[in-house]
Amino acid sequence: MEEKLSKVASWLKKTFGDQPIPPYEADARTVDILYELAECNESRDGDVMLLIDDMKQKTEEYESDGNYLQSLLTESLNLSLTSLSKASTGYLNTLVDSAVALETKDTSLASFIPAVNDLTSDLYAAESRNRDLERELTNLRKKLTSALVLEKRLQDDLKNTEERLAVEKAKADSRTQTMKFLKDKSEDFKFRIQAAEEQLSASGMDASLTHESLVSLSEKLAELKKQAVPLKKKLDSYLDLTPSPSLARVKIEEAKRELDALEAKCSTQTDMMALSEPLPSKRRFT
Repeated sequence: MEEKLSKVASWLKKTFGDQPIPPYEADARTVDILYELAECNESRDGDVMLLIDDMKQKTEEYESDGNYLQSLLTESLNLSLTSLSKASTGYLNTLVDSAVALETKDTSLASFIPAVNDLTSDLYAAESRNRDLERELTNLRKKLTSALVLEKRLQDDLKNTEERLAVEKAKADSRTQTMKFLKDKSEDFKFRIQAAEEQLSASGMDASLTHESLVSLSEKLAELKKQAVPLKKKLDSYLDLTPSPSLARVKIEEAKRELDALEAKCSTQTDMMALSEPLPSKRRFT
């Protein structure tokens, strides 16, 4: 603990220099944190110093190579930077700028060719990525177009559906109003029929002449007419035969009596229905 605290104090004094060190709690957790920071800072400072030393060494090497090349040009070819033409100086600067851009260690052809090859490979890779991106962009545009067309179609379908729903709603409202009107009329007619039946009953009308009784008599009348059809056919069959005259007369008379009875019954029912019809009234139900 004391060793860490001493190292932390030394690091803080080195970091802040002549400035006062901010107060801090000298507990175990704070000291551990500051100790880790001090070690990281020292490690980073060491890396920076190594990088600076490496850069200094490279600078010295470059200066040595430059001096050597300059002396070689001066001694062998009697050339110097001051004796070069403006165009030559421009070419030389271009060569240097190219080496810097390609990040080559020198301006030799052996350094330029691999750098240019790498740059060409990077260019081909970039062009390939651009083509892939263009294809993806084309596909996305097609999908976007399809989505927009589908959205437009859905909007049209939704609009048509809403219009049809509005029409159907109007029809349903009309039907509802019609049903309500018919229901109200039906209740009104029921009330009027009941009132009329009570009025007729109070005036001494026979109960058999009510609407229900008349409907029942009508059904019975239809049934009797239905029963009379086979009897008429049977009578017609007897009329077509040529048996003994006495037997034929007996059968004919029997059939006539049955037919007359049915017709009388039908006539009675018909008369009752006719009598049951209400006389025209001067007052109309509204």
